[in-house]
Amino acid sequence: MSATDASAGIVRFGPPAPVVRIIGWGMLGALAAFMINNILNVGFGIAQPTGLLDGEMSGLVSALVYVAGIALGVAYVMRTPDTALRWDADRIHRANLYIIRGFYFAVLFVGFADIAVSFMRVEKVFGLFLERDKVLLFERADFIGLYIHLPLTILGFVVAAFSRSLGFLWLSLLIIIAELSIVITRFIFSYEQAFMGDLVRYWYSALFLFASAYTLYDEGHVRVDILYAGLGRRMKGRFNTWGVLLLGMPTAWVVLAVGFAGPQSIINSPVMNFEITQTGGIGMYVKYQMAAFLGIFGLTMLIQFVSMFFEAVADDRGEPGHREPAGTEQ
Repeated sequence: MSATDASAGIVRFGPPAPVVRIIGWGMLGALAAFMINNILNVGFGIAQPTGLLDGEMSGLVSALVYVAGIALGVAYVMRTPDTALRWDADRIHRANLYIIRGFYFAVLFVGFADIAVSFMRVEKVFGLFLERDKVLLFERADFIGLYIHLPLTILGFVVAAFSRSLGFLWLSLLIIIAELSIVITRFIFSYEQAFMGDLVRYWYSALFLFASAYTLYDEGHVRVDILYAGLGRRMKGRFNTWGVLLLGMPTAWVVLAVGFAGPQSIINSPVMNFEITQTGGIGMYVKYQMAAFLGIFGLTMLIQFVSMFFEAVADDRGEPGHREPAGTEQ
């Protein structure tokens, strides 16, 4: 699946839409501020803005981060008043594609590396060429996370800057191969380890959650379209506009707000503690990443909803350059 979707021909300048663009870019500014504040809160103990109500003055820092994020979004709109909605939508979509590509390559590299480490840990291979104290390092989740997973994640984003393939099809094939290997080793060689099943779950969860934003772009999600299918382009744009504002964006924000609700939340806690499965040293050390996948899902979906919002308003206004989703062209 290629990320080089047809953006050629999109006109950069068009009728002004200041209110719509302020809502969209302000939303992205608030999202950036939210993620920064989560790091400040979990990593440095700086209170969220609501902490001001309890007399925690550090909450003022978080409040200023939100103000700055939203203000930057508004300032960008004011400096580019004639930018077309479809141009903005395409730029946001492409930025989102880069994020998705980066995480795709990250889980690809981490999956291969971690299963190799898990195999050598279970089969006591490290002891053949490392001293005891060095062998013990590969049983520590924080060591694996910081010195193996993190560099490979960074490498994934570097590779994503040069690649234009999202790789969902390849990841699907690798999941099938991984599952097939379990069947072969179990029933032919009577050999199976916990890390083999962990790899399938790791890659499958990444495939499902990372691909959701691109599926939204291609209108591939299930839609109850008894009425929608028969509507004209402008009316569909109106439905999508209000659907994004009232349903899509709030849902993404709920995922983010619940997932990142303080140090003990369902995403922050596993990530900060490098949480592993109950199988311990016989499995992969990636459970904390699978918790983070929920946050990546909420993040990429919200970004894609902003892009969809701009396109929907452009459709409602009858602006040229309407994009037909893949497979629906006449």
